[in-house]
Amino acid sequence: MTIDTILPVLTSKDFSSDQEIRWCPGCGDYSILAQMKKVLPTLGVPPEKTVFISGIGCSSRFPYYVNTYGIHSIHGRAPGVATGLKASRPDISVWVITGDGDALSIGGNHLMHAIRRNIDLNIILFNNRIYGLTKGQYSPTSLLGQVTKSTPMGVIDNPLHPLSVAIGCEATFVARSVDVNIKHLTMVLKRAAEHRGTSFVEVYQNCNVFNDGAFDYATDRDTKAETLLELEHGKPLIFGKNRDKGIRLNGMHPEIVPLDGSIKEDDLLFHDERTTEPTLAYLLARMRYPDFPEPIGVFRAVDAPRYEELLNNQIADARRQRGPGDLQKLFNSGETWTVE
Repeated sequence: MTIDTILPVLTSKDFSSDQEIRWCPGCGDYSILAQMKKVLPTLGVPPEKTVFISGIGCSSRFPYYVNTYGIHSIHGRAPGVATGLKASRPDISVWVITGDGDALSIGGNHLMHAIRRNIDLNIILFNNRIYGLTKGQYSPTSLLGQVTKSTPMGVIDNPLHPLSVAIGCEATFVARSVDVNIKHLTMVLKRAAEHRGTSFVEVYQNCNVFNDGAFDYATDRDTKAETLLELEHGKPLIFGKNRDKGIRLNGMHPEIVPLDGSIKEDDLLFHDERTTEPTLAYLLARMRYPDFPEPIGVFRAVDAPRYEELLNNQIADARRQRGPGDLQKLFNSGETWTVE
């Protein structure tokens, strides 16, 4: 090995742009950006081989703040743009940065098809349950009864739950974290980047201007041990400040049980992120505060064929069978006609 073949050691500074970061003071986006810059140097992918693609929203300013290639695309279309890029350049590491409004409202169709194709993208959805950029209207994830500028008498739409949508599309990697849970968020982002296929990560992100405190139950030091359940592959579902509560199945329904000696750890539900059957992951995604502690961590991580690989294999097969092709000949072949 010559000195020319030794890759330089990358740091977070290599992924920091010279642009002024312009989010509201105290916004959860700052933490997500900081953890992303910690993770990127550990992946062995240089900035020039990394692309961030966003749509429209507060989170969509993200590409300006990382020193990589970036595309600030149009509302909801980031997954489609990312699909085209990854299909044509499978060697590039592609990240999609989106919000609950951008991804699940106008972008719902694009998100769904990117996930079902299992193209090798990392989709990071910032969920603050509000439209922040347009100043506080309700979003697809806003809770029933939530009072916003566009719902002065309370939201009457049943909210979408991002992980349920992703698992319903059979995403091969599904995870959730919280903006201020620094160590956990870093772990989840790294796991997502290392997965081959579509990685879908929901991050609970506080909008301290238009929906402040939406996730207090998940961030308050005095309550989060009781309201969050950290998933670990192969381990039972246990939570609580004293780790004295667990989740077991009663038929097909989860229930909270005390670990008081009458119930053993072996009686609990064990987490298996690698099962190809998505039912368990979907069940976990349905566990929501205040009825249950909300799971965070990796819900599902399985292997499946990837769209860009299958597509490029078909192109290679077609070239072997039919030659490189001629565009002019293609235009003038098949069913053509002349308009007099």
